[in-house]
Amino acid sequence: MDSHIAAVELGKAYRLINHGPTVLVSARHGGVDNVMSAAWCCALDFAPPKLTVVLDKATRTRALVERSGQFVIQVPTVAQLQLTQDVGNRSLADMPDKLPRSGVQLFDIGGHALPFVAGCSAWLACKLIPEPHNQQAYDLFIGEVTAAWADTRVFSQGRWHFEDADPSLRSLHHIAGGHFYAIGEPLAARNDEA
Repeated sequence: MDSHIAAVELGKAYRLINHGPTVLVSARHGGVDNVMSAAWCCALDFAPPKLTVVLDKATRTRALVERSGQFVIQVPTVAQLQLTQDVGNRSLADMPDKLPRSGVQLFDIGGHALPFVAGCSAWLACKLIPEPHNQQAYDLFIGEVTAAWADTRVFSQGRWHFEDADPSLRSLHHIAGGHFYAIGEPLAARNDEA
């Protein structure tokens, strides 16, 4: 594991996706790994931490999630723009070498039988909470976050600090049709609590 990767306490795991980034979803089952991008991923609960992600019925990653009961949500960086676009538009069913052709490098984290995408800024290992109706009707999957990690160059002490990090580590936000934004500059509102 990279020396810049550190565990994030589960109570703060929601902060890794709370800013609405495009994410990469990876899963493994029966010796097959796959990665896809997803624009609709959201924190759902704090304790235990949960999240939701939309996985279309046509995706191979969804089938791997359904069969294995686990997956990883990753926050890709500006440096991974083309990789994020490619894994979102290429199908493992049509392109068996999708991952290497898209520049995906996977790594393992001890104690987790999951494929983690190298180069991201955050990783959330999730256990699927089966909700068959939501999955079939809305393509909506719920995951309980069982462990989380972040790149300390851009996330530490429970918060993002994009403003102090290399701009290539900023998160991506998909708009449509291959158009993304990188997260912008920080703003702070006055806190008028009585």
